[in-house]
Amino acid sequence: MKKLFSLVLMILCFASVYAQDPKNVEMADTLRTSGKIYVVVTTIAIVFAGLAIYLFSIDRRLKKIEKEN
Repeated sequence: MKKLFSLVLMILCFASVYAQDPKNVEMADTLRTSGKIYVVVTTIAIVFAGLAIYLFSIDRRLKKIEKEN
């Protein structure tokens, strides 16, 4: 029952992705024409890189603590 519920939930999540009209994205067109889309992409990339570095540093600390114990 749990697997069936998970499957239905995943299908419903993907159905909303296909419900969007890719030809009518006004915000992306506006950002692309003004050149601000690069600022958005760069900001997202910096945030993800920061999170990755933070998670790897935590992982190294945990490994070090586990070796001590």
